Amino acid sequence: MPSTLPYGSWPSPLSPERVAQSSPRIDGARIVGDEIWWGESVPSEGGRVAVRRRRADGAVETVLPAPANARSSVHEYGGGAWTASDDGELYYVEKTDQRVYALAPGGEPRPLTPASDGVRHSGLSWQHGSLLAVREVHGEGRVPARAIVRIPLDGSEAEILAEGSDFLVHPALSPDGRRLAWTAWNHPDMPWDATTVRVRDLATGTVRELAGGARRAPLQPVWMADDELLYTDDPDGRWNLFRLRIGEDPQAVAPADADTGGGVWVLGTRWFGATPDGRIVAVRTDGADEVVEIAPSGVRPLDVPVCAGASIDDVRGSRALVSGSDATGLAGLWVIDLDSGDAELVTGGDHPGVEWMPVARALTAEGPHGPVHAFAYAPTSPDHVGPSDERPPYVVLVHGGPTSHVGPSPSVKTAFFTSRGIGVLDVNYGGSTGYGRAYRERLHGQWGVVDVDDVAAAASALADAGLADPARLAIAGGSAGGWTVLAAVTNTEVFSAGISRYGVGDARALAEDTHDFEARYLDGLIGALPEAEAVYIERSPLSHPERFRVPLLILQGTEDRVVPPSQAEAIRDALVEHGVAHAYVLYEGEGHGFRRAETVVDSLQRELGFLGAVFGFETPGIPALALD
Repeated sequence: MPSTLPYGSWPSPLSPERVAQSSPRIDGARIVGDEIWWGESVPSEGGRVAVRRRRADGAVETVLPAPANARSSVHEYGGGAWTASDDGELYYVEKTDQRVYALAPGGEPRPLTPASDGVRHSGLSWQHGSLLAVREVHGEGRVPARAIVRIPLDGSEAEILAEGSDFLVHPALSPDGRRLAWTAWNHPDMPWDATTVRVRDLATGTVRELAGGARRAPLQPVWMADDELLYTDDPDGRWNLFRLRIGEDPQAVAPADADTGGGVWVLGTRWFGATPDGRIVAVRTDGADEVVEIAPSGVRPLDVPVCAGASIDDVRGSRALVSGSDATGLAGLWVIDLDSGDAELVTGGDHPGVEWMPVARALTAEGPHGPVHAFAYAPTSPDHVGPSDERPPYVVLVHGGPTSHVGPSPSVKTAFFTSRGIGVLDVNYGGSTGYGRAYRERLHGQWGVVDVDDVAAAASALADAGLADPARLAIAGGSAGGWTVLAAVTNTEVFSAGISRYGVGDARALAEDTHDFEARYLDGLIGALPEAEAVYIERSPLSHPERFRVPLLILQGTEDRVVPPSQAEAIRDALVEHGVAHAYVLYEGEGHGFRRAETVVDSLQRELGFLGAVFGFETPGIPALALD
């Protein structure tokens, strides 16, 4: 029979060390002959991305051994840092120099691109005997030159296939090799605002725009035939699939009130793929993810348990590779036999057991700007319950982006808290993807207002329902989520503590310091400078240091190029000046997002110790955090 202990003080087998090792990130996957290859982060090896393969006999081998690290810096967020040829040669971007290398399993890597401090590559793909990539060349100016290139395997100079826009992603070579399709966009738009699908005749050089325009964001063109494209577009407010034969009008493919598409934050994300016989495997997102097969006979859900973070990594013959997380929090890679419908787990994280994993409860709260979507995870333990007269503390999580999304899948980090009696509320505030363009555009010009109001409304609804202690609500988030944390604790009375991971405190400084991919992001989120400077000042938490009133934990990496340490240091200084309890931790060598196992362990210990110190509960095995 479970014993009764105060919320927050339950002993748990989920140690910080176990969390750090439990959920490696799947970074792309490919079917190579009879083998399955995938990229995987290795927290114990500094967070490097290794490439592994499962052979036909089931044996798993590492193709890219340490210290090699397949990570790209294109757009700063990278993605698509490796691929493989049909006969099993690996091509990857090495993090340390951003060059592309070739590696036969068991051999030595050989460089395919020249050494240059200013050149980066990403979005690698092997198509019809060609190695394609997105190349980014940094010069003296702020705006890099980008192009889609074909990289020869003999180390000779790369061939430029497409250029002429600020950004280019999703290169697709037609089966006959005559045409190249891709997605393009220009400043000040982001790839969820307005993009175009373009096609170039490689013989004549003629470029045509086939889809896109104002408030349209077509993505991921895929060739179904030499003259026919499949892509996703949102002319009606939801990303749905379209087929387009060159010279004809596009035709919708099984439209649904869901999104087959999302934020292009990394270059390797894919939402659909097609088989040689014309069947389509696609992700549909409406809060949760669903993977379906679209065939002439109709649409059928596929029996793969992914409900969050789904990516259709590869489709070959009658097999598809799907990565993501299931409802129990298991993150992994599945292979689906489309003929039989069977799904098999290829690789996945170390699951602590379903008895320790909380179940997502969908919550829709009414906020001042409309409905707010969230997923609540109650305290969960097979061994302990809370006192009948006590309501649990909750941590309200704010995802980054802000144009991003969380699904109904508890991470092991979520279970780290819930297994100790601390609830977690994951909020998809206005501006999030996964609910259509209208919900996404709720944040236009309102960053620092709508996001703050929405997280406050969701947290208050949870407390009003008697599910959370209104006096013990903390808010936590990283990057853009950190901005919302800081804005919420300075502009609302809902939260009693805040945890900011590499969060934004000064919007003007972010506009000045940030990298090119997000250089004009704030035009849409707040307004164009210098016309909207007064709004930037008013919205920035650091403009109102006197409003800091609740304890804060600030976590930051020294190598963060997206939100530099100067922002965190300015917040720390404001807290010191106004006598607000806080702790500031700077992690050497970490960037925008913590990857090293030792950093994950230390930050979890500090977050739990911080909550115990602020909310007054014991944290067995982890000391309370001393606050300055």
